[in-house]
Amino acid sequence: MRNLGRRVAAQFAVDRRVLALAFARMADGIGNSFLVIVIPLYVASDVVGGPTFGLAESMIIGIILSIFGFLNSSFQPLTGRFSDRAGKRKLFVLIGLAGLATMNVAYLFAESYLSLLVIRGLQGISVAFIIPASVALVNELATTDDRGGNMGVYNTFRLIGFGAGPVVAGAVVNAGPYTLPIGELSISGFDAAFYIAAITAIISFLLVTVLITDPESTRANASADLAIPVWDRTGPNLLDPIFTLGVASLFMATAIALFATIQPQVNAHLEQGATWFGLQFAAFIVAQILLQTPIGRACDRYGRRPFIVVGMVLLIPTTLAQGYVPTSETMFIARLLQGIAGAMVFAPSLALAGDLAGEGESGSKLSVLTMAFGFGIAIGPLSSGALVGYGFEVPFIFGTALAVIGTILVYTQIEETVEQTQPIPFVGSG
Repeated sequence: MRNLGRRVAAQFAVDRRVLALAFARMADGIGNSFLVIVIPLYVASDVVGGPTFGLAESMIIGIILSIFGFLNSSFQPLTGRFSDRAGKRKLFVLIGLAGLATMNVAYLFAESYLSLLVIRGLQGISVAFIIPASVALVNELATTDDRGGNMGVYNTFRLIGFGAGPVVAGAVVNAGPYTLPIGELSISGFDAAFYIAAITAIISFLLVTVLITDPESTRANASADLAIPVWDRTGPNLLDPIFTLGVASLFMATAIALFATIQPQVNAHLEQGATWFGLQFAAFIVAQILLQTPIGRACDRYGRRPFIVVGMVLLIPTTLAQGYVPTSETMFIARLLQGIAGAMVFAPSLALAGDLAGEGESGSKLSVLTMAFGFGIAIGPLSSGALVGYGFEVPFIFGTALAVIGTILVYTQIEETVEQTQPIPFVGSG
């Protein structure tokens, strides 16, 4: 298996451990994204019940789904710092995957809305162990010359898993119940979905156990201080560059997540069905999958900053357009172009943060970006749900304003860290 991994890694021009970690994140991504589709169906079914505390079913679903993102993002700086201090990335990834698998099984025994909330919250904390340690591991296995490409490959496979899960989750639930060949037992479609989610987490756990080792360079240099520096105390700018990248990631994630929870309004506005909405939702992910790796490699050659700036600039019109496009086809194009903008920002930003992180600080420094992105993914749907009542275009105007602010911050506060092999004439210095 190790020899095969080396040959495949050579094809992608990355460390085999990075590729193994990418496959592991793809596996757990499939199972975790399953639940984004399955949990709303589970809440709406007769399987769970209990007190609703006066909340509508749609609000209960929103809270259960959102608690994952908020707890996941809130705990990432803490787990990132602890992994720095311990100097162990693999251990933290395994702890998170074990928790994720356990909570996937726990859904089989959930009978109330409150139990679903607790389980989903514990899953968010489990994933908070995985993300900072994984990104730090990729960062430490890479060098300045190939960090963008490594981040791109890692994100590509992670997104493949995240995009594949929802495609089949609904079908798995609807095709149940299933009769098992052993003992003629029968399980429901929901049980089958939770078992699949647990199995994918276990597969990911095994891949990490067998194929991943911590790099020799990993050292425990981080201090006990969990504060995130805001001001640039050593450079020429006002704001700390990693803090700036975090704010830009927050604004970008909020803008791209506005679309997710207003499906009825989108379909009514464009006079389209659910199939078109699914294609438009998928367009963003497809662009990310196709472009993360080539953009990551390109930023190794041409520098990080040009791609981040151009991506943020492109985010402005592609977000605003979604509030005004007249047809399903133009909405699809807007979402595809917004995906290109996101791909230009995400991998180069992680690579730039990795360049700036000191030895033994990858977990804490890069967790600023992953935490910010997670908060944005949680804030976006809540924002669009609150704003769409004032007009279909209002959520997208709000997202555009955030994109403008993020662009200004990146352009004025970020300096290049990688020597370019070829000049990029269309972006000035910060």
